Amino acid sequence: MAEDLYQTLGVDRDASKDEIKKAHRKLALKYHPDKSPDDKVASEKFKRAQEAYDVLSDEEKRAAYDRYGADFEKIRGSGYQPGTEGFDGLDLEQIFGGGGGRGGERPQFDGFSDFFEQMMGGGRSGGGGPRQRKAPPQQGSNVRHELEIPLQNAVQGGKTEFYLNDEKISVTIPPGVETGSKIRLRDRGQPSPNGGPSGDLILLIKVSDHPYFRRTGRNLELDLPVTIAEAVLGAKVDIPTASGTVTLSIPPGSSSGRRLRLKGQGVKHSDGSSGDLYVIVQIELPKDPDEESRKLIEQFEAGNPVPVREGLIF
Repeated sequence: MAEDLYQTLGVDRDASKDEIKKAHRKLALKYHPDKSPDDKVASEKFKRAQEAYDVLSDEEKRAAYDRYGADFEKIRGSGYQPGTEGFDGLDLEQIFGGGGGRGGERPQFDGFSDFFEQMMGGGRSGGGGPRQRKAPPQQGSNVRHELEIPLQNAVQGGKTEFYLNDEKISVTIPPGVETGSKIRLRDRGQPSPNGGPSGDLILLIKVSDHPYFRRTGRNLELDLPVTIAEAVLGAKVDIPTASGTVTLSIPPGSSSGRRLRLKGQGVKHSDGSSGDLYVIVQIELPKDPDEESRKLIEQFEAGNPVPVREGLIF
């Protein structure tokens, strides 16, 4: 009598897929040929556990096995195909047992699907061999590629080019992409193995750091160096932005760290809106002022005292 597949794995007939998987893994680790290469018994148990798992881990195969039992055992290695639900009354043991063929020979079938084609009148092909069912065209595999782009390109969008496997590829970057964004190029992945469509090329965007600008969500930030005179007296300075150069007014008496906002000069989005650009004032001091300048600064300090550390406590 053929061994029961559930007993082979040591699980109940109502075992879940997870229980079947755990049982198979346990047996596979125990009887793996690498552990006992000369143990034929262990090798056979490993093989039987694998065969049982191949059937019971597949819902349709498992359903057929539950229905036909040992009859399925005779053909389980013959390439079973789903679609057998309408044959409850068939005696597969009688069909596959002795005496069914001409001259007492047992009819031979190349697979379970071929058997049901025989029963449904599919017959054999004109060449006398079994009818072969072609696999449907499969899509090729997708390919993932990390594409690093400068911050300017991520904010403004536009075309960029890169090489992949010695092939030059051009892609249009939509405005507002950020690190982690994905761009899919249809049919630029691996070709199909059997005449189907090619897979896709999925670009994983990485935005490189900018030497001056930083991105925070939809906004940009810029640390702007200014002189003492510009900070004290105020000034108008030209600022580079994604849309071109704009003039920024620095109010008189601006200390380092003061944030000035340029509305709409941040990151563009597909809906046409944009974030803002925040300019952060950073006063740059001369490293080695001359003696006359030192005296002027001392006079300025004396005439304009500021309690900068008042209330500073721990």
